[in-house]
Amino acid sequence: MQIPERIEMPAPTAWPLALALGMTLVFAGFVTAASLSILGAMLAVAAAVGWFREVLPSESQEWVAVDHEEVPVTTCRQNVERIDGSGGSRAWLPIELHPVSAGVKGGLAGGVLMAAVAALYGMLSGNGIWYPINLLVAGLFPGMGTETAQQIGTFHFDRFLVAVPSHLTISLLVGLLYGAMLPMLPRHPIVLGGFVAPLLWSGLIYGSLAFVNPVMNQRIDWGWFVGSQFAFGIVAGIIVAMQEQIHTRQPVPLTVRLGIEATGLADESQGEPR
Repeated sequence: MQIPERIEMPAPTAWPLALALGMTLVFAGFVTAASLSILGAMLAVAAAVGWFREVLPSESQEWVAVDHEEVPVTTCRQNVERIDGSGGSRAWLPIELHPVSAGVKGGLAGGVLMAAVAALYGMLSGNGIWYPINLLVAGLFPGMGTETAQQIGTFHFDRFLVAVPSHLTISLLVGLLYGAMLPMLPRHPIVLGGFVAPLLWSGLIYGSLAFVNPVMNQRIDWGWFVGSQFAFGIVAGIIVAMQEQIHTRQPVPLTVRLGIEATGLADESQGEPR
């Protein structure tokens, strides 16, 4: 086979880098200054036009010289290494999983206890039982930033209609996450679900709450909040861990999982042909 002296390659261009920089400046301006977003948008538009001109109506090409180099294929191994099969069959992880219903039950139970802990905080702090419930949706009601703690602690039907579905949705999503996550640490499910996950979740909320819900960030009691997260995690972890697990289809041959009928497929548990 004759190797050519030159090959045609796409010409290098810096416009993609300029476009990425422009889009970065656009989003950075959302949290800094509008002028930065305007500058980024101008750079992004110019980069997009320049990039399109590089490929339309015809792609820019350049000729590149080919360096001829023969690479010898060698090996330092004297023999072929083989896997010792005396250790038994390879592991399939995870072999068992929690059903979706386990995550739903754990999320609902943890959400109920978390709401109870929040209501207890509202009563003991003197702000009212509705205080933590209204704070949950304070980001959706800008007028709450000027209200006193007593005003926030009173019942508001519109806020109640938003807070309850929001709390239930988040609880169910986290419960489903627990159902998928706990089999990864089967020996210590309560440690993972009751302590590790709430700490990570609380840290994530601590870092983003000032942007998502500024009113709640100003008035939140982090001690009670983290305590409610632990209550949710422990209860949800226990409920999920108590549910009966279901076997996965990993040990089943791929052809069986794909629904392909073929002779000679044997049941691994009984050794009989299917």
